[in-house]
Amino acid sequence: MDKANDWLESLWRRGWCERPSLDPDALWSKALRDAPASGEAAGRSADDTADFRLRLERLACSLTTEARLNPLGRTIAHGQLTRVIRQRLLLGALWADRPEILEGQLTAPIIVVGQMRSGTTRIHRLLAADPAHAATRFCDSWHPVPAWPDTRPAWSALSLLVARWLDPWIDSIHPFGTTRADEELGWLAAALDHCAYETQWRVPGFTAFSEARDATPVYREFERILRTDAHFHGNSDRPRVLKVPQFAEDLPALLARFPESRVVRTGRDADDTAGSSASLVANQMTIQSDNVDCDWIASEVRRKIALREQRMDDALNDFGGPFALANFQSLNEDWEAEIRRIYTAAKLVLTPAALEAMQAETGRSSEAPHRQHGAAWRKFAGAQA
Repeated sequence: MDKANDWLESLWRRGWCERPSLDPDALWSKALRDAPASGEAAGRSADDTADFRLRLERLACSLTTEARLNPLGRTIAHGQLTRVIRQRLLLGALWADRPEILEGQLTAPIIVVGQMRSGTTRIHRLLAADPAHAATRFCDSWHPVPAWPDTRPAWSALSLLVARWLDPWIDSIHPFGTTRADEELGWLAAALDHCAYETQWRVPGFTAFSEARDATPVYREFERILRTDAHFHGNSDRPRVLKVPQFAEDLPALLARFPESRVVRTGRDADDTAGSSASLVANQMTIQSDNVDCDWIASEVRRKIALREQRMDDALNDFGGPFALANFQSLNEDWEAEIRRIYTAAKLVLTPAALEAMQAETGRSSEAPHRQHGAAWRKFAGAQA
């Protein structure tokens, strides 16, 4: 990272390339080189279009005034936001050309909701292994515009290669795979929800703005992207297993889009959840800023946990659909017994084919690098004490 920062500074100082801009107008202008302006409003209401514009302005302001980005962080932020705008324009152009994508039937999903680092990925992938269910590929989460031929796995593989070069610990934080079932974090990022950005950058102003704002426009965009993905893969007749920790914060808005959903809520010891989350955030922020305050991160993580816990409680108090609790420790002790209990509570049918697929998923995960993260964050916590 130091070498990358020095190299970027040298390029800018010598005038060989321009310092990446975080000005919203400049970001729009760059995105419009490769995407049509007409795509901004296509398939979206005026409120949704205005919401995105306002979110972009607030995020750009926080990045400029609060994040204290290093050269690499500034370059990454510029690239991410330009890509998000370009994707939004291209999606709109697709919906204008093929409006039937947004009009078809969509089976009610299975929503996995819980705190970050509370076992949501494990539950999600076990449920997603069931051949009766559908799931989102990692490459489709971060590249939501369908492609013919589908080159998205190749682009995602390249992105992961660069990410692993910059961050050797990334696979110990989360088990990645270009076509593996993964969370829809990229779809929320595409609507400029704050969750993907507050774990990379210190942007408390944007976080506060987003937490206080109605998330409905974000989840209307989320639903449009889900319909697009289901149409492309031809699996709209199967329930999609959805998972992003941000759902814990926005559950009313999500359930309003999918009122017939089944919900599986995860639980884990609060101290373990907080420690693991703080380690993840510190890892991400350290790459993009040379001014990372681990005490602030630890405090912010606990604040977020309390906020999300309260919002989950409030939303689920009013939820009358099929619901199951999943316990992190029980999964570790006997995952099959816990899965059987979850299926019964959520009114799902557990078939032999599903169990066989889950066995394969469990074997695949048992040797994954992410199992090293527990020891890593405990060492991190000890260093901070």
